[in-house]
Amino acid sequence: MVNYRVDPDLLQPWVPRGTSLDLWAGDALISLVAFKFLDTRVMGFNLPGYRNFEEVNLRFYVRREADGDQKRGVVFIREWVPKRMISWVANTVYNEHYATIPMRHSGRYASDRTDRISYEFKVCGKWNSVAVQTTGAATIPQEDSQLSFIAEHYWGYSQQRDGSTMENQVEHPPWEVDTLIASDLQCDATSVYGSLWGEVFAQGPISSFLAVGSDISVQRGRKLQDTL
Repeated sequence: MVNYRVDPDLLQPWVPRGTSLDLWAGDALISLVAFKFLDTRVMGFNLPGYRNFEEVNLRFYVRREADGDQKRGVVFIREWVPKRMISWVANTVYNEHYATIPMRHSGRYASDRTDRISYEFKVCGKWNSVAVQTTGAATIPQEDSQLSFIAEHYWGYSQQRDGSTMENQVEHPPWEVDTLIASDLQCDATSVYGSLWGEVFAQGPISSFLAVGSDISVQRGRKLQDTL
């Protein structure tokens, strides 16, 4: 996860109805997140050729007040995957922002061992990459830390074609985080995401880390009635 400060006004057109920006210490953040799905199942079933695959996404953070509770969630600006069917289903059924491109990765995290992990994604004929050198000493971050803020959002929100908002709950245990020896992002952000986002990336990240990950359950989404 590579994280950047961003002008809140740049994000406002992307904020789904019924939610508001979730700020860290007064700052709006976006994150470039690269990871791999492993043993993916849909309603308990796995589809041959669609169990294991990479994804790189660009996301930001929102919150929603409901029944006196604060639901902290993420909104995706762009999601890259190497499988056309995944993009088609996500965009057609859930109105997400998926696109299909060539992708590859190397390395896998192991505790008590330093290792280099990298993800590469090809956009407009050019390979981009994000790579990290791990320490092998991941720990659960402090609850009030920036690392926890970024890693521990348990809801997903997306704006639908009719202007309403879809809400999905994401369940997983708290993730251990490795604060890294080094990280390296080689990304032509203007070509990949557009000129406005290219300006954000040009300012440089405020942090980067590796989340070890875990089993994850994504519940079936529901359309929020108060956003219709």
